[in-house]
Amino acid sequence: MLKKSSLVLWGVVLFVAWNALILFFLWTRPQPFSDHSHLADEVIRLAQDAEAELQRQKDLLQQIYRYSAHWRQRKANEAKRLQVPASAQPSAASPLPQRRPIPPDAVLPVVVIACDRSTVRRCLDKLLHYRPSKERFPVIVSQDCGHEETARVIASYGDAIMHIKQPNLSNIPVPTDHRKFQGYYKIARHYRWALSQVFRTFKYQAAIVVEDDLEVAPDFFEYFQAAFPLLLTDPTLWCISAWNDNGKEQMVDLAHPELLYRTDFFPGLGWLLLSDLWEELEPKWPKAFWDDWMRQPEQRQGRSCVRPEVSRTMTFGRKGVSHGQFFDQYLKFIKLNDRFVPFTQMDLSYLKKDEYERSFLAQVYGAPELRVEELQGNQRRELGTVRVQYTTRDSFKAFAKALGVMDDLKSGVPRAGYQGIVSFLYRGRRVYLAPPSNWTGYDPSWS
Repeated sequence: MLKKSSLVLWGVVLFVAWNALILFFLWTRPQPFSDHSHLADEVIRLAQDAEAELQRQKDLLQQIYRYSAHWRQRKANEAKRLQVPASAQPSAASPLPQRRPIPPDAVLPVVVIACDRSTVRRCLDKLLHYRPSKERFPVIVSQDCGHEETARVIASYGDAIMHIKQPNLSNIPVPTDHRKFQGYYKIARHYRWALSQVFRTFKYQAAIVVEDDLEVAPDFFEYFQAAFPLLLTDPTLWCISAWNDNGKEQMVDLAHPELLYRTDFFPGLGWLLLSDLWEELEPKWPKAFWDDWMRQPEQRQGRSCVRPEVSRTMTFGRKGVSHGQFFDQYLKFIKLNDRFVPFTQMDLSYLKKDEYERSFLAQVYGAPELRVEELQGNQRRELGTVRVQYTTRDSFKAFAKALGVMDDLKSGVPRAGYQGIVSFLYRGRRVYLAPPSNWTGYDPSWS
């Protein structure tokens, strides 16, 4: 690597030296201007010569930069293939933010983001019915929009909940081509205000965020209470989510609702975060489309979330700023878990990064490979769990569509995917839609 770095350094030195020679040549070349009428033509010609030379030098510098980036990437890939623990790898990347100690029995408020849905009652009724402790899980409803009917519904719960109201209800100046997205700007503003109230004003150390159109499962609180210590102890995790993007009833194993996974895709839709994460995100919080912004590499920083096999939330809100996008064809089919799983009595340490990857990757790449056509034809049933391999963006999207998996990618990450692998059931058998075993990372251009 030292040799390669030296080559790059010599390239830069040659670049600087060559430019110096060119300038010296231009300054010292003879000026046979006996006829001053040709002065302008000569100046133009010299300028054109200089411009052409500068372009060549620019191309040389870009080439040097590309070679430098290539060797850096190659080194990272080699380190990954060798599976050297991250703590042993020299890295120029910033380390993950340090966390302050938080007790595993800290209070976990549930923040309900509300606006103008009077059906928030359905959300609140289930939350209050299933919560095991008002002290451990206070419910805070943050309302935007100033909708009076919704406000009356929220107020009817009295001191069972806390009702806070976003003070700024004004329209937000947006670019002309974003006028139809005004609602997304208001949602991002509301999230920022609500989470700042929870973490900065009320001083909570963690919070569970849901929206007013979510219904929760009987073990919703049990799940978050059990997974919370994982979030405290594993810095490679940045959220616990109740949602499985591929959680249609026929695509999940209802016989095993206790199954949990890591995912590189930020699921949202009922998620737990720490105050330290909010301190990191709040100063750069986006003006709109906050959830997709969370999925960008700059925010995720290689971190993952925990998500369940069977969702612990479901959405009943067909109408909203997205005008029912995906609801009729997809969201309304998400299966809500209806069996109580005693997660707090289970050992969830298998979800920590190192242990999880050893086990999960062995399962995935130990599974026999099958073609999509064979799966669709219900062939080779004797193989049990199988793997379908994709190598390009187009092949992923084609296979995902054929198998009923969500096929969109955000910053190159597939929904519910971990290291590019999406796990689901197809016709009753486990399938891993996976890249080759020498996968080297997500490509944001796949989005």
